[in-house]
Amino acid sequence: MSVDPANWVSEQRQEQIREALIAHCRLSSEQVEQINEAAKVMRVSFSDAAVHAGIVTQHELDQTIEFVDLTANDRQLSIIEKAMRRRKPSRELIVRPRKIVTPSKEVILAHDSYNPRSERIRALRTELMLLDDTPSQTNVLALVSPCPSEGRSLLAAELAVAFSQLRRRTLLIDADLRHPRQHSLFPSENTWGLAQALSLGSGPQFLGVEGLPQLSLLTSGPKAPNPLELLSDGRFGRLVADCRYNFDQIVIDTPPVSQYADGLAIATTAGRALVLSRAAVTPQRAMKEMMRRLISTQARIMGAVLSSF
Repeated sequence: MSVDPANWVSEQRQEQIREALIAHCRLSSEQVEQINEAAKVMRVSFSDAAVHAGIVTQHELDQTIEFVDLTANDRQLSIIEKAMRRRKPSRELIVRPRKIVTPSKEVILAHDSYNPRSERIRALRTELMLLDDTPSQTNVLALVSPCPSEGRSLLAAELAVAFSQLRRRTLLIDADLRHPRQHSLFPSENTWGLAQALSLGSGPQFLGVEGLPQLSLLTSGPKAPNPLELLSDGRFGRLVADCRYNFDQIVIDTPPVSQYADGLAIATTAGRALVLSRAAVTPQRAMKEMMRRLISTQARIMGAVLSSF
C-alpha cells in the first residue's frame, strides 16, 4: 500500500496545527473532545471545527498557523516545546483571560494619565527599565515592604499598568495570600487564583483588564492554610518560570515582611525586589531588619520608593 507524500505532509501539518492550538490556547480536555466531535460531524479539520464551535477565534488560528509555518524547518523540538519557548511578539503564546475586569478609581494611571502621580509612576518605570541588565529576558519584580498599609499593593498595580502601556505583555500576580488586595483594585470575584493553582497543580487562570490589552492579572484566590509552604517549596518558582514564556514583565505583590516570611521567599523566586516604605509611618528599625533579611535571599534590590500618600 503506497502513501501519497503530499497527503502525508498535509496530515502532518494539520496535526502540528492541532497540537499548537491546544498548547497556545490552553484548551481543556473537554474543549478538545468537543472540537473532535464537531470535526467528525462536519467532516472538517480540527482547526476549522475549533473556529466553527467558537472555542478558538480566527485570529488565534491565524497566529497558530503562522507559528507552525515559521518553525516548520526546526525539527529538534516538538511543536509544543517550541510553543512554550517562543518569546518573539509575533509568535508569543496566547493568554486567554477568564474574564475582563475594570481598574478601580484608586489605580489613577489607568484613568488619568495627566495626574501628577501618573507621571511619577512613569518616571519610576523608566528608572527600573534603565536598571534592567537583561532587557531581552522577562523581568520579574517583587514589591516588598516591612509593614502593612504602606501602599505596596497599589504601587504594584500601578507599575503593572505602566509597563503594559508600553505594549509590554505584563502579568500582575497577587502573591499576598494573607490579606490580598488586587481583586479589590481590579474589582473581581476572588474565587480562584494563585493559591488554587499552587495547591491543586492546575494552570493559572488569568483575568484581562479593560482598556489595557497587554495586562493580565492573577489574583490570590481564597486564603490557603499554608501560604508560606505554597510559595517556598518550588511550586511557585515553577509557575513563575512558566509565566516567563508568556510575558515580558511580571510584577508580584507580597505580604509585609515584618509579619510574614512569604515576601522573602517571593523575592528569592523573582530575583529582583523593589523596596517600599511610607513616610512618617514605616519604623526605621523595621526597614533595617527587612533589608538585613533581604540580603539572605540574594535578590537584587532595584531601588527604594518612599511613599507619601
